[in-house]
Parts: sequence; C-alpha cells; structure tokens
Amino acid sequence: MNGKEVERMTTWTKVICGLISVMLFLGACSQKNESPADEASPNEVPETVRVKQTAPEQRKNRSPQAVANRLVQIARNVPNVTDASAIVLGSYTIVGINLDPTLDRGRTGTIKYTVAQALHEDPQGAHAFVTADPDLVQRIRELNEDLKNGRPVQGIMDELAEIAARIVPQPSRETEKKEQKPSRTDQERLK
Repeated sequence: MNGKEVERMTTWTKVICGLISVMLFLGACSQKNESPADEASPNEVPETVRVKQTAPEQRKNRSPQAVANRLVQIARNVPNVTDASAIVLGSYTIVGINLDPTLDRGRTGTIKYTVAQALHEDPQGAHAFVTADPDLVQRIRELNEDLKNGRPVQGIMDELAEIAARIVPQPSRETEKKEQKPSRTDQERLK
C-alpha cells in the first residue's frame, strides 16, 4: 500500500466516523426521557374523571293530593297570587288562584297566564286549567274538602267536568249538529 492509498482510507474512515457520530448525536437528541406507558411512575396519581348521569330519572308515581299540593306551591310563588287551590282527579287538573280584587281584568289575565306558564314547566302541571274566577276557586276548595271527607269520586268528576267546561269553552268544530225538526206542539206554540 502506498501513501496515497493510506491517505484515502484514513479520509474515508474519518468521513464514515463523522457520519456515524452525527447519526448517534441526532438519535440521542430525538429520544424522550419518558417512562414506558405500561409502567406507572410512583410520583403520578391516576386522574379520576366524574361524569354527570344523563339518563332521564324515573318518573315518580305521586298521589293526586301530592301533585295538587305541588301545583299549589308553584302557583303561590307567582307574584300577586295571594292563595291557590288545586284539585287533581283522573285526567282533570284545575288550579284556582286568588288575586287582589282591585286588579283590573287585563292584569288578572296576565297573572293567570304567568301561573299557567309556571305550571306548564312542571311535568305534572303541563295540562292544568287555571282560573281566577272567585266562584270557581271556591268550588275547587269545596271539592277538595269533599275528597277529604270521602265523597264519591264520580260526583266530584262530574263537577270537575262542569268547571273545566266553564274555563275552556267548547270549540265549534267539536259540537255536533243535532237539529231536530220542530214537533207539532212546538209549531203550534210558535204560531
């Protein structure tokens, strides 16, 4: 081997050693100093995540009296309502509210609407009728007393149906046409 060949080999050796050194340096810099994912570090505490239950709650089967008491409380929380009374029987729910008698008709209507909205937000009061008529409110109170005293439910249902009919007039499309031809006696009376 002559001097030139030795010089070339040392040059190639230096280049190869330099490249290896650079690769080792870059490889060492890119490594992170982390523990493997499988092994838990003694300094790390596992984080607990709590999630709020999103499933709907079971609807509680409440007695009609408990539902009526709840609706009364909701109605009493509305401003300007001095007292309230409610009766729940079957598919009928009627809430009567007492207001200051000096309020004008427009203000009474507004308060009645506010009570209806508050009841609508409650699942048990969603389909309740609301009245501020003092006569109807008194009848509702009397019906509550009759229920407490053990009056037959059928009679109370009939009265509730009458109260509901006074609160909500029957739409004309639901009325049946029952026109009858005048009888002979009716025709004679008309003449």
